[in-house]
Amino acid sequence: MSALEPVAKAGEPTAGAASGAPLNPGRSAEQLLEQGMALEQQGQPEEALLRYDSAIALMPELARAHFNRGTILLDRGDAQQALEAFTKAVQYKPDSAGAHFNLGAAYSRLDQHEAAMSAYRQALSLKPDFAEAEMALGAALEEQGRDEEAVRSYRRALEIQPGYAEAQDKLAYSLVRLDQFDEAAACFRRILVRDPHNVEALNSLGLLLNIKGQFHEAVSQYRLAVKLKPDFLAAHGNLGNVLMDLHQFSDAAASYHRVLELNPDSADAYNNLGSAFKDLGDLDKALASYRKAMTLKPDLLVAHSNLLMVQNYLSEQPPQELVEEARRFGETAARLAPPVEPLDNSPMPDRCLRIGIVSADLSAHPVGYFIESILAALVAEAAGRLELFAYANSSQSDEVTARIKSHLQGWHPAHDQSDESLAQRIRDDRIDILIDLSGHTGGNRLPVFERRPAPVQISWLGYFATTGVPSIDYLVADPWTLPSQLEQHFTEKILRLPETRLCFTPPTLDLNTGPLPALANGYVTFACFNALPKMGDAVVALWARILQAVPGSRLHLMASQLSEASTRQTTLERFMAHGIDATRLLIQGPMPRIKYLQTYQRVDIALDPFPYTGGTTTAEALWMGVPVLTLAGNTFLSRQGVGLLMNAGLSEWIASDADDYVKRAVAHAGDLQKLSALRSSLRPQVMASPLFDAPRFARHFEAALRGVWHRWCAQARSPSPRPHIEEARDGKI
Repeated sequence: MSALEPVAKAGEPTAGAASGAPLNPGRSAEQLLEQGMALEQQGQPEEALLRYDSAIALMPELARAHFNRGTILLDRGDAQQALEAFTKAVQYKPDSAGAHFNLGAAYSRLDQHEAAMSAYRQALSLKPDFAEAEMALGAALEEQGRDEEAVRSYRRALEIQPGYAEAQDKLAYSLVRLDQFDEAAACFRRILVRDPHNVEALNSLGLLLNIKGQFHEAVSQYRLAVKLKPDFLAAHGNLGNVLMDLHQFSDAAASYHRVLELNPDSADAYNNLGSAFKDLGDLDKALASYRKAMTLKPDLLVAHSNLLMVQNYLSEQPPQELVEEARRFGETAARLAPPVEPLDNSPMPDRCLRIGIVSADLSAHPVGYFIESILAALVAEAAGRLELFAYANSSQSDEVTARIKSHLQGWHPAHDQSDESLAQRIRDDRIDILIDLSGHTGGNRLPVFERRPAPVQISWLGYFATTGVPSIDYLVADPWTLPSQLEQHFTEKILRLPETRLCFTPPTLDLNTGPLPALANGYVTFACFNALPKMGDAVVALWARILQAVPGSRLHLMASQLSEASTRQTTLERFMAHGIDATRLLIQGPMPRIKYLQTYQRVDIALDPFPYTGGTTTAEALWMGVPVLTLAGNTFLSRQGVGLLMNAGLSEWIASDADDYVKRAVAHAGDLQKLSALRSSLRPQVMASPLFDAPRFARHFEAALRGVWHRWCAQARSPSPRPHIEEARDGKI
């Protein structure tokens, strides 16, 4: 019997149905039908099919013969002939819910989903309690992308038949696609009550718990899944991913290694292993893993992005090699992208512009902290001139997300959209200027930009090097971070704002800066709360020189990677190799933001790493009254500290080379009265500076956007070569 056939075909065959000669045409057709059913029960479907064909030849209106014939044809994969058979069955017995149901099944096999849904609905009109038809209708709706309607059908199927396992499974996955994670998790829990050993449900529940931030419970689900099925690749990989979220990087690496034991050619596993090595501070192994992933799967753009990201941590990388690697990424993205579709945005230079931002980090994340106040200011300053839209490549949200949403005309989740569908969504929204906030950081959607869904495309904020993507026209910089001699290292044209490329949103927490700790402690506390991979060997050596030059001083380190005891011990040993006693270091893992900011009340001077300098940590330190000492580099990335401190009015905290870095650290640490006075005045000073003045930044930013739009409009009317640099000064281009 077909799994698609929920009702009896023709009842039990009568005795002797498989033998004997017909007495008259009508009787012989019925006998042939009975014989066919008996042969089916004996496992002889082809012989049964011959009997049904003979019965139909004698009695064309014998609906049950058409029905049973269609079932065999559908089972063997001949959907078109099955469709014809079920059409005849419905013709001769239009009140048969089963015939309409199987007709729908045939249509579904042929991907004729609208016709399938019509047949299922007809079956339900004849038999309202037909749970299988409700389930099949839901599946057809799901195929059409109509998940909300599908959910209603699955729910009705479960109302009719509460223990309907397939409907429960389908409902759970549909709810996931609708981002109804709580209900989906409840569905998977019900599935596991019914079937505790269902490893697919355990894996799916783990994914949902991970999305909801319930990382420890997710780990439990994955561990149970791999215990029940040790070769369950997906669960091992997902376990590694959630361990990364928990900053258990060594255990995450072990999970990825297990995936590679099971599947040595898994490019995705090598990519993920590279990320674990990166957070463990082993950048050479990280690069090797990413390159292995790219060897196995040359078009794996996420591995190429990760490779580019890690190369930024390495001080010895020649800038020209970095831009060439980025160009190779761009060439791959261009090769994979389809031909660019023409856009019909109106080239009116002064009309209201639709601005789109693409990011996975519109939340309590450095990107979220920087952009929140800027969006609020743009809404206030540029109402009627700019409309703002976001394409959020993450399912996670928080209070920052909610505040960001309140400033936008449109918010579109993008995490579950393909590049094609996201690009089409952006085109449908008629975005004029599309801004990438990610670069090669995690969760980027750079391949979408290569599809050119907007006339003007810009990279800004979240990344500090060239993207290499040919279709990204501009990169936002400022005079301090990107002097003209560095432009050759970018595939984008430089869109230079007059003061700063960054503007920070001050925390809303009620925290004072407190007095200078050194006055009470009797020693100076240096600190760095940047990510551990930024602390390369040259950084450790230089900071050790400072600790040796400032007697009794301490160094306070905090990073997510330092939550593991083994990593803390390795970090201590790195400083001990330079003669620094372990008692002079305080090493901590991550903590909630309010506690993290409070920690600055115990810090006298913050040390900026290099070449990958701080951004968010520098802004937060300054807001907490802690000056930051930075080393001016010769790349866009290594000059972020320069841009922040020049705009904060702290030029004396910028060192020109390693010796100057030590000299300035010693001098600042040796004048506690001056350091104390700076601490008490620093927050008002930076709050009045371009670094925290969002309305001022918004005016410059709007002027820059309007300038590049004017340029595009002019080209759209009469194409001409673009100048290499656009300058935005005093609200004008």
